[in-house]
Amino acid sequence: MQNNKMKNAMQGAFILTLASLVAKVLSAIYRIPLQNLVGNTGFYVYQQIYPIYGIGITFALSGFPVFVSKLVAEQETESQKIKVAQKAFVILSVISLVIVVSLLSFAPEIAHGMGDVGLTPLIRCVSLMFIFMPFLAVGRGYYQGIFQMIPTARSQVMEQVVRVVIIIGVAYTAVNQDWNVYRMGTWAMSGSVVAAIVSTLYFLRLFKKKIFRPLPTQTGPIASYKKLSKRFLIEGGTICLFATIIILLQLIDSFTVKNGLVASGVSNKAAKSLKGIYDRAQPLVQLGLVVATSFSTTLLPSLTKAVQKHNRYEFKRTVQSMLHISLAISVAATVGMMTLMPQINRLLFGNTEGTSAIMIYVVAIVLAALIATYNSVLQSVNVFKPAIVAFFIGLGVKLLLNRVAVQQYGINGASLVTVLSLAVILVFMQLGSSDSLKGNLRLDIGFFGKLILASGSMVLVVNWSKMVLLSLFSNSGRIELGIMIVVVVLLGGLTFSGVAIGLRLFTIREWLTIPYGKKLLKKILDNKK
Repeated sequence: MQNNKMKNAMQGAFILTLASLVAKVLSAIYRIPLQNLVGNTGFYVYQQIYPIYGIGITFALSGFPVFVSKLVAEQETESQKIKVAQKAFVILSVISLVIVVSLLSFAPEIAHGMGDVGLTPLIRCVSLMFIFMPFLAVGRGYYQGIFQMIPTARSQVMEQVVRVVIIIGVAYTAVNQDWNVYRMGTWAMSGSVVAAIVSTLYFLRLFKKKIFRPLPTQTGPIASYKKLSKRFLIEGGTICLFATIIILLQLIDSFTVKNGLVASGVSNKAAKSLKGIYDRAQPLVQLGLVVATSFSTTLLPSLTKAVQKHNRYEFKRTVQSMLHISLAISVAATVGMMTLMPQINRLLFGNTEGTSAIMIYVVAIVLAALIATYNSVLQSVNVFKPAIVAFFIGLGVKLLLNRVAVQQYGINGASLVTVLSLAVILVFMQLGSSDSLKGNLRLDIGFFGKLILASGSMVLVVNWSKMVLLSLFSNSGRIELGIMIVVVVLLGGLTFSGVAIGLRLFTIREWLTIPYGKKLLKKILDNKK
């Protein structure tokens, strides 16, 4: 019976991880055709407000649902689970109401702070999605807490598909009907509200049958609203903060990049276009993070198990495996992107504008992937303070330096400060951890040396194959360029994997954790025989 329960839980976790991957990939990829349709200025308008949406969707998708699921799973009886979900809904409704009223009331001031009062209707439109945040967070969290992952998975994919279809449809209509960029942006943002409504309707049955029904007064011991609110603030808040780390840095960019460019002497029109070019980096970083973090998170159940059994050896081994996989894949993705960036920029966005700024920005993939892994480790042992302190120090660095850096170095300066902020967060998370955790979070020099050799070999092969193919197809269009990039990426990936296996970068256990790692390992080892 216990084995069946564990098996169902693992299958559910796999389904939820897969759905989350699909949702994240959709959320990153749609911005490429959006930019191609509406241009740099249209993309700027959308991206200025996107961080507000991003915070909302993170709260409802991967922040509060995780915490609510933890609360539900802690309860012993069905009535207790429903009661704690009801209390969670009330707390989240209060939070939601404060956010919605604040955004609606202060939309003109927020837009003015961003240096563009035309953004006011977009802010008011996106604020409406927060109305549905309590329904989505509690609905997903309740089902995850009782180990039913399929409802959450379906709602995630459903929400993103609806939103992406609306946004691309709006962009296409805006181009053909010659809408101005602010009208386009407002209608595009309405996609988030419609998607939230559709996803909420999916959980309507749960709310009618359980959450909105009064329970008998004697349901067993349940924490008071005061205690639950405190846990929401500390535990739930920490989960949400680190899930939105890149988005919050982007929010600071919304207030400082365009304004900083104007202050440096760039015209208002040119500043909007440059901010749109700078924002090209965001879908690339998001895709890189999806790849880097999804592989290492497959080890989270092993980490939880080691904590529960107080198995220090297994805990350290799992932490080291998570760090190895996260660092290696994020470095490979970052180095590969940087080497191919002029071609990737031209393929996806039509020209090579802003290539240097994007190359700097993608370094964030490595740092954000390590921060996510560190945070998972700290949360597994219920340590929150080092992460929260480090987070606010890093955010402070971004706030203090961003506008000055933009005035001095343009959009390259904003990219540099983003990377610096993440580096500061990572360092302070390490410094603030206990001595025992520091030992678990430390990487040996040997691993770094092997990783440098594997990455360097990949860069040499990518550069050589890129030069050969570019010389053969010197006047190629975007289709030929796309084929060339796919070929070069495959060669680079095989080179990295081959050198990694030859140098024993990963243990056998780590290879088996990576999707298709077993097949790849078997093929390469068979070829050596």
